[in-house]
Amino acid sequence: MNAFDELNSMLRRAHLLGTVSDLLAWDEQVNLPDGSTELRAEQRAVMAETQHAAAVETRIGAALATLEKSPDALSDEQRTVLRWARRDYDRETKLPEAFVREKAEQGSRAYHAWAEARAASDFARYAPYLEKNVELARREAAYLGFGDRTYDYLIDRHDPGMTAAAIDRLFTELKTELVPLVRAIVGSPVQPRTDWMRGFPEDPQERFLREVTERIGFDYSHGRVDRAVHPFCSGTGLDVRMTTRFHVDNPLDSLFSAIHESGHGLYDQGLRADQHHTALGQAVGMGVHESQSRLWENQVARSRGFWRYFEPRWRDLFSEQLRGVSSDELYLAVNAVRPTLIRVDADEVTYNLHIVLRFEIERRLFSGELAVPELPAAWNQLSDSLLGLRPGNDAEGVLQDVHWSDGAFGYFPSYCVGNMMAAQLWYRALELRPRLEDEFAAGDFSWLLGWLREVVHRHGKRFLTLELVEQSTGEPLSPKYLIRYLKERYGPLYLP
Repeated sequence: MNAFDELNSMLRRAHLLGTVSDLLAWDEQVNLPDGSTELRAEQRAVMAETQHAAAVETRIGAALATLEKSPDALSDEQRTVLRWARRDYDRETKLPEAFVREKAEQGSRAYHAWAEARAASDFARYAPYLEKNVELARREAAYLGFGDRTYDYLIDRHDPGMTAAAIDRLFTELKTELVPLVRAIVGSPVQPRTDWMRGFPEDPQERFLREVTERIGFDYSHGRVDRAVHPFCSGTGLDVRMTTRFHVDNPLDSLFSAIHESGHGLYDQGLRADQHHTALGQAVGMGVHESQSRLWENQVARSRGFWRYFEPRWRDLFSEQLRGVSSDELYLAVNAVRPTLIRVDADEVTYNLHIVLRFEIERRLFSGELAVPELPAAWNQLSDSLLGLRPGNDAEGVLQDVHWSDGAFGYFPSYCVGNMMAAQLWYRALELRPRLEDEFAAGDFSWLLGWLREVVHRHGKRFLTLELVEQSTGEPLSPKYLIRYLKERYGPLYLP
C-alpha cells in the first residue's frame, strides 16, 4: 500500500467513527429516554475518545510527511485531500485526549441542562454549564495557537478562512439597508391574515412535507425525517438524519423547517459519496451549508411558482382549514413579516437581525466585555434595539437556541453568510435560467438542483467559503444581492 492509499484508509476509519458519534447525538435528541442521559454522556465520551485516537494515529502523521515531500507527484484532488488532512491532523494532535473526553461529556450534560432551563425559563440554572463551555472554548483555541483570538478560531472552525472582522464588515453593510427596510415593511398598512391557521392535524402535515421534500429532490433511500425539539440535520450523504416539529396552529413552521433541513440534506447527498471521508466529499463550511438550506427554504419555497404547484395539494389535505382563504391571502401568509423574539420563527426579512444580535453577543462574550451572568440583560437590550422587541423571560431570549449547549460558538454568523450566498446564487441562477419559476410551477426543480450540484456540491472543500462564492457566481460575496432579493420579493407585497 502506498502512502496515499494508507492515508485514505486511516481517514476513512476515523471518519466512520465520527459518524457513529453523530448517530448517538441524533438519537439523543430524537429517541433517548429521559433517565438515560448520564449513560449517553459516557457513551459519547467513549466514542469521542475512540474517534480522536483514530484521528491522531502516528501513522497518519507519517503518511502526511511522506506525501508532503513530493507534492508534485500528486493529482490536484490528492493535494486537496492532503491539505485538509494536514489541517485536521494538526488540530487533533494538539488537543489532549482528556480534553476531548471532557468536552464530549460536557456537551451532553449541557444539552440536558439547557433543555431543562429553557423549559423553566431559568437562565441561572444553565449559567454554570455555559460558563464551562466558554472556558472549554478558550482552552481549545489556546491549544490550537489562537491565543487571545478565541472568537476568530471558533468562526474559522465553522467557516474556514472567515474572521470576526470580515463578518463585521459584511454585517455592517447589511444593517445599513436592512434596518430601514424592516421598519418600512413592519410599518406597512398591509397585514397578512393568519387567523385561519388553526387546527391543522399533524399526520397530513407530515404527509405533505414528505411529498414536498421528495419532489425537490431529497432521497429518502439515504435519509429520513423525525421529530425533535429543535429542527436539525446531521449525517453524511449516505445516511442523512433530519428532524422537524409540528404545531397544529402553525402548519407553515414544520413545512419550512423540513424544507430548510432538506436543503442541508440535498447538499450532503450531492457531495461525493465515494469520498465522504475526505475533503473531496465534505462540505466546505456552515455558511455554504446554510446557503443551500436557505435557498430552498426561502428563494424557492416562498416563491409564487412553488405555490402554484403545491397549493392545490395543500388545499386537498386541508380543505376545511383553507375554506375562504384566497390564493393571494395564502401567498401573503407564506411571506408574512412580523418581528418575533424567536429566531427559528422569524420571517426572512427580520431573520438576519437575529443573527446580528447573536454575533454581537458572542463577540463581546469572548472579548471579555460580557460575563455569562450578564448575558440575559445584554440580550434583552440588543433585541429591543435591533428588533424593537424585549423578551419577557429567558426562554424567549437568551435560552432559545440549542447551539451554545454543545459549545457551538461562532456558528450563528454562518446563517447570515448563508443568506447572502443564497441570494447571490439565486440571481446567478436566474441569469442562466430566466424562466426558473415557471419550471417550479410545473413541479420541476431538477435544473436548479443539478446546477447547485455542479457549482457547489461537487467541489467539496476544494475552495474556501469566499472562494467558492466567487467561483460559483463570478463575484465576491456581497450583501447587495440579499437586499435586492428582499426588496423585490417583499416590496410588491408590503410597499406597493
